[in-house]
Amino acid sequence: MIKTLTVIASLAASTAFAAADDLKLAVTTSFENSGLADVLLPQIKADLDLDVQLLVVGTGQAIRLGEAGDVDAILVHSRKAEEAFLAAGHGTHRREIMYNDFVVIGPKADPAGIAGDSSVIEAMQDIANAKPAFVSRGDDSGTHKAELAVWASAGLDAATFGDWYNAVGAGMGAALNTAAGMDAYIMSDRASWLKFGNKAGLALLYSGDPALFNQYAFLPVNPAKHPHVKNHLVMQLEDWLVGDTAKALIDGYTIGGETLFVFNAKAE
Repeated sequence: MIKTLTVIASLAASTAFAAADDLKLAVTTSFENSGLADVLLPQIKADLDLDVQLLVVGTGQAIRLGEAGDVDAILVHSRKAEEAFLAAGHGTHRREIMYNDFVVIGPKADPAGIAGDSSVIEAMQDIANAKPAFVSRGDDSGTHKAELAVWASAGLDAATFGDWYNAVGAGMGAALNTAAGMDAYIMSDRASWLKFGNKAGLALLYSGDPALFNQYAFLPVNPAKHPHVKNHLVMQLEDWLVGDTAKALIDGYTIGGETLFVFNAKAE
């Protein structure tokens, strides 16, 4: 009897241990490619006993997953799309967490001559005039949306470009690999570029324009539309993401001495 009770107690303990809370979070490929998830998730598990299951997609797909109630929250970087998501009642609120910036990568020889340009508009106009190979993510991601917005600000429509413009329909890492293979220009978030290991003949040629600011925000899916979502766990995660531990990890995450993200969550 004692042995039986011991086995039952052991099974109960192991079941309790295995029953850690979990939630589904749709995140951008740029967030995943940066390596920051590998820093944050173990600490979230340690502090909250919460397993965060990442669905790594572009911002457009992340928003569609949220609309369908297939995830509990989203972490994305396209404010216009985020505000539309909230206006349609799919999310409860938007909480800014951190930012970095977009950069323009290209061949070290810089055939379009953008390295000395005074604005990203001038840089994109120079690229369009020179027509070197250019790789676009072409996947409705936050980065893709930002790239199209920059072309539009420059008075250009990517839909009218010729064969030099290559929309690959891929995540940031795959798109950078394509650009490396083609010795092409590409717009990337800074974190993905710094983390990218196959730089080949590419270099960071243009950055610093305020138009390239890249804000990441956390949006819980609305439980009024999708009662099955784990809103109580989402709120625990949000509280952690805007706290001191997350700030230290985000601001302290560097590659080669360069900071990938800057924490800017505000207390409420």
